[in-house]
Amino acid sequence: MDPVQTKLWVHAILTTKNLRQLITPLVQSRLDNFLHDRFLELGCPTRIIQGMPEHIHILFLQNPARSISEIIKKIKSTSSFFINESHLSPQKFYWQPGYAAYGVSESQVQKVYDYISNQHEHHEKEKFNEEYQHLLRLHGLLHVEL
Repeated sequence: MDPVQTKLWVHAILTTKNLRQLITPLVQSRLDNFLHDRFLELGCPTRIIQGMPEHIHILFLQNPARSISEIIKKIKSTSSFFINESHLSPQKFYWQPGYAAYGVSESQVQKVYDYISNQHEHHEKEKFNEEYQHLLRLHGLLHVEL
């Protein structure tokens, strides 16, 4: 048997500082490509990245040599630097200090993919705070805050 055999899908959610609506369509298009490349550099291929004005969802495979916190910290620091250095946002761009990350079983990957890909339609019915509370309840994490 090989020493390490893992396949850990992660659904991560990052929010802008104070939920400011800074992720415009221009920012999103540039950010998607940037994040895709950074995740690959970290050995974490992405299945989908989808954003809303104040948050993004990412479904990726975790590199077993890196912790979730290490991956997210690197992604947040490099992407905020990229957005600010590229002058993509009229205001200084910051991510909220925390994040949410949930494990996804292989049998649920397509369901999570569909959920993430339909964010725009989903948020016509449910605001981000409602979505976040729902996900916390679903995963038994009501005490955790972004």
